[in-house]
Amino acid sequence: MRLLLVAVLWTAGVAGAADLSGIWMGQMEVRNGQKVDVAFQLKQEGTRLHGKQYGDYESSPIVDGIVAGKLVTFVVETQEQAGNQINESRIRYTGSLAGDELELIRERESSRNAGNRGGAAPRESKQRFRMKRLLGGR
Repeated sequence: MRLLLVAVLWTAGVAGAADLSGIWMGQMEVRNGQKVDVAFQLKQEGTRLHGKQYGDYESSPIVDGIVAGKLVTFVVETQEQAGNQINESRIRYTGSLAGDELELIRERESSRNAGNRGGAAPRESKQRFRMKRLLGGR
Protein backbone atom coordinates (compact mmCIF):
# COMPACT_ATOMS: atom_id res chain seq x y z
CA MET A 1 0.00 0.00 0.00
CA ARG A 2 2.83 2.43 0.87
CA LEU A 3 4.57 1.63 -2.40
CA LEU A 4 1.39 2.45 -4.31
CA LEU A 5 1.05 5.79 -2.45
CA VAL A 6 4.69 6.69 -3.19
CA ALA A 7 4.23 5.79 -6.87
CA VAL A 8 1.06 7.92 -7.13
CA LEU A 9 2.72 10.93 -5.45
CA TRP A 10 5.84 10.61 -7.62
CA THR A 11 3.73 10.38 -10.81
CA ALA A 12 1.69 13.42 -9.77
CA GLY A 13 4.90 15.38 -9.14
CA VAL A 14 6.32 14.46 -12.54
CA ALA A 15 3.04 15.12 -14.35
CA GLY A 16 2.72 18.52 -12.66
CA ALA A 17 6.31 19.47 -13.39
CA ALA A 18 6.99 22.29 -15.81
CA ASP A 19 8.59 21.32 -19.12
CA LEU A 20 11.66 23.51 -19.52
CA SER A 21 12.68 22.10 -22.92
CA GLY A 22 13.44 24.81 -25.42
CA ILE A 23 15.69 27.80 -26.02
CA TRP A 24 15.84 30.42 -23.26
CA MET A 25 17.40 33.89 -23.74
CA GLY A 26 18.41 36.59 -21.28
CA GLN A 27 21.14 38.93 -20.11
CA MET A 28 23.61 38.61 -17.23
CA GLU A 29 25.59 41.37 -15.62
CA VAL A 30 29.35 40.80 -15.69
CA ARG A 31 32.38 42.82 -14.61
CA ASN A 32 32.10 46.60 -14.74
CA GLY A 33 28.30 46.40 -14.82
CA GLN A 34 28.24 45.32 -18.47
CA LYS A 35 25.40 43.08 -19.64
CA VAL A 36 26.06 40.09 -21.88
CA ASP A 37 23.56 37.99 -23.79
CA VAL A 38 23.25 34.36 -22.75
CA ALA A 39 21.15 31.52 -24.10
CA PHE A 40 20.36 28.04 -22.81
CA GLN A 41 19.20 25.18 -24.99
CA LEU A 42 17.47 22.91 -22.50
CA LYS A 43 16.21 19.37 -22.98
CA GLN A 44 14.09 17.88 -20.23
CA GLU A 45 13.50 14.14 -19.94
CA GLY A 46 11.30 13.47 -16.91
CA THR A 47 13.06 15.16 -14.00
CA ARG A 48 16.49 15.19 -15.71
CA LEU A 49 17.75 18.28 -17.55
CA HIS A 50 20.68 18.68 -19.96
CA GLY A 51 21.66 20.86 -22.89
CA LYS A 52 24.08 23.72 -23.62
CA GLN A 53 24.77 27.28 -22.61
CA TYR A 54 25.63 29.61 -25.48
CA GLY A 55 27.63 32.83 -25.14
CA ASP A 56 29.08 35.18 -27.74
CA TYR A 57 31.91 32.89 -28.83
CA GLU A 58 31.37 29.58 -27.10
CA SER A 59 29.06 26.83 -25.96
CA SER A 60 29.35 24.82 -22.76
CA PRO A 61 27.58 21.62 -21.66
CA ILE A 62 24.87 21.58 -19.01
CA VAL A 63 25.27 18.67 -16.58
CA ASP A 64 23.68 17.49 -13.33
CA GLY A 65 20.34 19.09 -14.18
CA ILE A 66 17.24 18.33 -12.12
CA VAL A 67 13.68 19.65 -12.39
CA ALA A 68 11.28 19.30 -9.43
CA GLY A 69 7.94 20.93 -10.16
CA LYS A 70 8.77 24.57 -10.98
CA LEU A 71 12.22 24.37 -9.37
CA VAL A 72 15.38 23.77 -11.40
CA THR A 73 19.07 23.30 -10.73
CA PHE A 74 21.91 22.56 -13.15
CA VAL A 75 25.66 23.00 -13.62
CA VAL A 76 27.51 24.44 -16.62
CA GLU A 77 31.08 23.22 -17.16
CA THR A 78 33.03 25.91 -18.98
CA GLN A 79 36.45 27.38 -19.66
CA GLU A 80 36.93 31.07 -18.86
CA GLN A 81 39.84 33.36 -19.55
CA ALA A 82 41.19 35.47 -16.67
CA GLY A 83 44.09 37.57 -17.90
CA ASN A 84 46.63 35.20 -19.43
CA GLN A 85 45.26 32.02 -17.90
CA ILE A 86 42.40 29.70 -18.73
CA ASN A 87 40.26 28.42 -15.86
CA GLU A 88 38.01 25.37 -15.93
CA SER A 89 34.89 26.31 -13.98
CA ARG A 90 31.67 24.75 -12.74
CA ILE A 91 28.85 27.28 -12.53
CA ARG A 92 25.69 26.27 -10.62
CA TYR A 93 22.32 27.71 -11.63
CA THR A 94 19.31 27.38 -9.35
CA GLY A 95 15.90 28.91 -9.79
CA SER A 96 12.28 28.52 -10.67
CA LEU A 97 9.73 29.02 -13.40
CA ALA A 98 7.66 32.16 -12.71
CA GLY A 99 4.94 32.60 -15.30
CA ASP A 100 6.68 32.62 -18.68
CA GLU A 101 10.10 33.49 -17.23
CA LEU A 102 12.86 31.42 -15.71
CA GLU A 103 14.35 33.21 -12.67
CA LEU A 104 17.89 31.99 -12.02
CA ILE A 105 20.72 32.52 -9.55
CA ARG A 106 24.24 31.95 -10.92
CA GLU A 107 26.99 30.92 -8.50
CA ARG A 108 30.52 29.69 -9.15
CA GLU A 109 30.83 26.20 -7.68
CA SER A 110 34.53 25.68 -8.44
CA SER A 111 37.31 26.96 -10.65
CA ARG A 112 40.81 25.71 -11.36
CA ASN A 113 43.65 26.85 -13.56
CA ALA A 114 43.71 24.61 -16.63
CA GLY A 115 47.45 25.15 -17.20
CA ASN A 116 48.88 23.99 -13.90
CA ARG A 117 45.75 22.41 -12.34
CA GLY A 118 46.03 24.83 -9.42
CA GLY A 119 43.06 26.57 -7.86
CA ALA A 120 41.74 29.85 -9.21
CA ALA A 121 40.30 32.55 -6.98
CA PRO A 122 36.53 33.02 -7.27
CA ARG A 123 35.62 36.33 -8.90
CA GLU A 124 32.02 37.12 -8.05
CA SER A 125 29.22 36.28 -5.70
CA LYS A 126 25.71 35.22 -6.63
CA GLN A 127 24.02 36.84 -9.62
CA ARG A 128 20.27 36.94 -10.24
CA PHE A 129 18.77 37.23 -13.71
CA ARG A 130 15.72 36.25 -15.77
CA MET A 131 15.35 34.27 -18.97
CA LYS A 132 12.51 34.22 -21.51
CA ARG A 133 11.65 31.17 -23.60
CA LEU A 134 12.35 31.85 -27.26
CA LEU A 135 11.43 28.43 -28.70
CA GLY A 136 10.15 25.10 -27.49
CA GLY A 137 7.99 23.89 -24.68
CA ARG A 138 4.79 21.91 -24.70
